[in-house]
Amino acid sequence: MKIMSRSVFISFEGSEGCGKTTQINLLKNYFESIKREYVITREPGGSKLSEQIRNLLLDSSSNICSRAELLLFAAARTQHVEETIRPALSSNKIVLCDRFYDSTTAYQGAARKLNFADVNYVNDFAVDSVMPDVTFLMDIDPQLGLVRASKRDNNVSDRMGSQKLEFYTLVRNSFLEIAKKNPQRFIIIDASKNPDEIFEEIKKSIEKFLDE
Repeated sequence: MKIMSRSVFISFEGSEGCGKTTQINLLKNYFESIKREYVITREPGGSKLSEQIRNLLLDSSSNICSRAELLLFAAARTQHVEETIRPALSSNKIVLCDRFYDSTTAYQGAARKLNFADVNYVNDFAVDSVMPDVTFLMDIDPQLGLVRASKRDNNVSDRMGSQKLEFYTLVRNSFLEIAKKNPQRFIIIDASKNPDEIFEEIKKSIEKFLDE
């Protein structure tokens, strides 16, 4: 395989406990082994201001209405794109992002039941045409995902991670619908499989973006 030094924007989506962080860490090791520069980032977060907004959004004591939540996520994403993602892509780095545009559609649009036209407008404004080259949807049964999430060593209940099962069912169904509408960008991964098996599947897909 001949490695190209060009930027690739990779996002990971999925509901709670789907294993996004595990796969991002495995990819980190892979990119280091092939000497490719990369940036690992997350949403909400990814810049100083965005991390401050993250703290507010995830604070279980915060009383945030759904519309305000949407706008806060968008504000965090805008700063994230301008300070972290766009500069990294301009420097021909690989960007590995834990959640991005599609999480807002699934969580605020479907699960919070906000108007999809409004959500899409705010999303588009926030990213300013910066979109992933490939999005891996880590698909998992919501009940299994919640069980996994509860077993994390650093498991802490927050606003977005302490909803009812119905909420995460809506999120999962929305992600699958988004993936169906965007087959050119999405790759659906069975997140219930062994992490090493999942990684091999993801690596093969990403190698296509790295080959000349």
